Amino acid sequence: MVNKSWRIAMACSIALAFMSCENQKFNDTFVDSERVHVDTLSTELQKVRDYVPQYAVVAHRGSTYWTPEETEAAYRWAREMGADYLEADLQVSKDGVILALHDTDLKRTTNIEDVFGERFPEKTRREYYDLLGYSTQKIDSLIDADKKAFVPNYPCSYTYYELMLLDAGTWFNQDAVSQEQARTGFSRNHQYISTLQDLIMYSKGFKLERYAQDAPQPTGHVNIWGNAYQNERVVKTMVATNEEFSNPVNFGVKDKVVRYGFGYVKDDLGTSGNIPGIYIEFKEPWLNPSNFEQMVYNELKMENVTGFAEKLNMNIIAGGEEPESNPFYKDGKINVGNTNGKVILQTFSLQSLTRVCDLFDGQVPMCFLLWKGTGATDLTYDDPQGYASFINLAVKYKAHFIGPCIAGAPNNYPELNYPWQHNLIHRAKMKNHPYSFDTYDQMAKYFGQYNWGSDGGSRYEAPYLDAFFTNHTDMSLQYMVDFGYRKSPAPTEIPDAREVLDNLGYEK
Repeated sequence: MVNKSWRIAMACSIALAFMSCENQKFNDTFVDSERVHVDTLSTELQKVRDYVPQYAVVAHRGSTYWTPEETEAAYRWAREMGADYLEADLQVSKDGVILALHDTDLKRTTNIEDVFGERFPEKTRREYYDLLGYSTQKIDSLIDADKKAFVPNYPCSYTYYELMLLDAGTWFNQDAVSQEQARTGFSRNHQYISTLQDLIMYSKGFKLERYAQDAPQPTGHVNIWGNAYQNERVVKTMVATNEEFSNPVNFGVKDKVVRYGFGYVKDDLGTSGNIPGIYIEFKEPWLNPSNFEQMVYNELKMENVTGFAEKLNMNIIAGGEEPESNPFYKDGKINVGNTNGKVILQTFSLQSLTRVCDLFDGQVPMCFLLWKGTGATDLTYDDPQGYASFINLAVKYKAHFIGPCIAGAPNNYPELNYPWQHNLIHRAKMKNHPYSFDTYDQMAKYFGQYNWGSDGGSRYEAPYLDAFFTNHTDMSLQYMVDFGYRKSPAPTEIPDAREVLDNLGYEK
């Protein structure tokens, strides 16, 4: 009896040990990542994927290190440095102007507390409606409705007429983090909240037209500056249209789209001749109107900007298609903005991903960004099965790239770009666009200059990226030149970041 019991116990032990080994093997990330299923891009989507150059450098918000982010200074600097793409977040003003702006609260990157405080800007709003030609009775009615719907500090609670009064540059000079990079030029040259239209014009080699010093303001222009118009941006026209959209924070209020006629001039101080593309992010849907993707689609056509010899249409679906022979680099200059990869779309939101798919149908390069968290569409489980599930969603909704966050100072994001995760992205025939690079150490790590530092890291071939977002375009470009990833006909002489700012008129 004892002998029989012992044999049974031994058999059970062996079985348990076998099951334990099998379970341990199954929980080996590198083994499991080879087993997990990923869907793959179609041949047609792979063609669109390849509209984008390999190892493209994406200037995140222009630069968050050298300049006040997403301003004219940031994007002119990134263009002159040689970035392949100028990156921006998209939001909307109360009058339908598409903004290049990250924060949903204007207090960090503008002086809104000094200009408007928490109060409804009634005086400025009345001036705005008067300039649009509304009657006093109509203005009173609109003001009453606007007051009830007003939410302080949210971009979509302010007209662009009001947002132009804000200073988006001086905060950078006052911030403790950026004290060493402070420049009086960021204050002297009024830095505005940029628009999508501005971003496109910067990418094409233009800058804002500004009213000249000691010269009379031309008649017929919109007088929003009073007598202090010198060196402010030129606003030629401001016209209310019949287009309507639902304001996202004003609970169903229908707002009119207003068309602004801005002035732009060739950037005489920008001598690089670089024409980068743009990489634009659709924020969470609750921040923008339900038809926001359509508004962006229309704006990319640049139909409201006329009088320039350059081809400005950025929408390759609607008449902005480029010859497939156009190179990414030409004569040592960036030419991405003259190819079919001139616009890349991006979003963290699954809802926005599906809406972009419905409208753009995979015909414009698209990146599905990943963040580990507990939000509605965050990546909760970063194991192979969980990671693969998000890749499959991206494939289903016709994205071409995955954009995972990377670890390391100063942001210390969660790590979503392990070698096995990069490998999963490639198995799906997608490409990998991680964010955001701030240090040489991160460049060296993800380009494979030194050991990854995790078990199994040598099993997959570096680099662990196909393009990347960087806050230090200068550092990232120099790294790639030094290690042979950036070669002629791309620019291989990387200018000094400070000298570029000096040359562009942003003196210390």
